[in-house]
Amino acid sequence: MKPFKLLSLPLLCAVIFGFTITVKKDHWKQLFNGRDLTGWDTYIGPNLDDNGKPITGEPIGLNNDPKHVFTIVKDNNENVIRISGENWGAISTQKEYENYHLQLQFKWGALSWGQKKGKKKDSGLLYHSVGKYGADYGAWMRSQEFQVEEGNCGDYWGVAGGFAEIPVIKKSETDYVYSPQGVLTVFKEGNKEGRHCIKGGDAENPSGQWNTVDLYCHGDTSVHVINGKVMMILYHNKQLENGQELPLTKGKIQIQSEGAEIYYKQIKIQPIDKLPGELLKQ
Repeated sequence: MKPFKLLSLPLLCAVIFGFTITVKKDHWKQLFNGRDLTGWDTYIGPNLDDNGKPITGEPIGLNNDPKHVFTIVKDNNENVIRISGENWGAISTQKEYENYHLQLQFKWGALSWGQKKGKKKDSGLLYHSVGKYGADYGAWMRSQEFQVEEGNCGDYWGVAGGFAEIPVIKKSETDYVYSPQGVLTVFKEGNKEGRHCIKGGDAENPSGQWNTVDLYCHGDTSVHVINGKVMMILYHNKQLENGQELPLTKGKIQIQSEGAEIYYKQIKIQPIDKLPGELLKQ
């Protein structure tokens, strides 16, 4: 007599009643292998003084990290990426990505450096990264920034020519806050609105606790999510290249070192064929 297998309740019901079921499958790919920075490059800009001014103007460069800004350390028996923040720069994926859901976790450390010392701890997730290293502040490629900064996680910054349209409510001459009911506004360096848009709401955990970042990109739209809450939706992601406005819908992924100690883990990505409807309703 052959042994029989027990069926799960949904599958058993499908067999009995003759209907079909669709099981949603995730297709995650780990971008951090939990051991080292295989699949990533490091780039570090010029050494800066305490006022943020370059000391020599010469970048430390690609895959050269004499101060060990980017390392792998243990946290509760789990390997995580430590970014010291001592130099400004980033780790960047060696591959480009488009139409994806990216997820990672971060928490703040204790250290801060230079012009950021004693201020809000700062980092950032830069996506659709293209062009040359060091295009912005000598440290980062052209990209769209999902801000990772104490109290401001989820904000938007256009980096080295990246820009987008975002629905906002104007709070002051310089402050524009995301709102689904707001006026669609172009955030672009050189515009009166500038290249910075403030998130709508707050969902960051207290400093020292892990936070989950979800970034959804499909076509020329992207969605910033912190701990399950939508912070903003960006439309018509573009870039300025030699005076021309071009689409900015794919590129490498950079994670910043920007004057503060921070830890990252569980960095993974999966392709999507559309934006989840529940996000667009938040």
